[in-house]
Amino acid sequence: MHVKQRQLGDVDQLKELIRRENNAKQRDRYRIALLAIEGREKLEIASILSVAKSTVEYWAYRYRDGGIGALTPKPYGGSEPRLDGEQAEAFKKRFANGPKPEDGMCTLRGKDAQKILNEEFGVDYSLSSVYDALHRLNFSCLKPRPKHEKNDPEQMEQFKKDAPFLSSE
Repeated sequence: MHVKQRQLGDVDQLKELIRRENNAKQRDRYRIALLAIEGREKLEIASILSVAKSTVEYWAYRYRDGGIGALTPKPYGGSEPRLDGEQAEAFKKRFANGPKPEDGMCTLRGKDAQKILNEEFGVDYSLSSVYDALHRLNFSCLKPRPKHEKNDPEQMEQFKKDAPFLSSE
């Protein structure tokens, strides 16, 4: 590989960055650049660091073309969230408080969250995106079975006592 030190002192700076870096992937990027500057071949660097040859090429050439600053990865893209921070907190509170009487149910499901987001917050989410959003808001899909509002524990106990046995003895 034909990678030369871009600025005087880059070797010392790379050694210091390697020493201080806690992130193993980032530390390997600095090592790739340092080993390439030292004149090592890409297969040798790949073997030393246990990475693919293409990884060595990518990061060595990033250093060659952009210097030490180019060794940090580009930020990941992604779309803007449909709910801003305030709306997300309002939705979290609404969902955590459970169903309203006008909802006509005893518990909220993913479809209900989708309906709430659409009608009350004006955003359209697919069902899988609703589940992702609920997960990000620290909701879990594993909950004990809800108790109906007309549930009477005394009548249930009485039924257990009075119910006939179903065995054939």
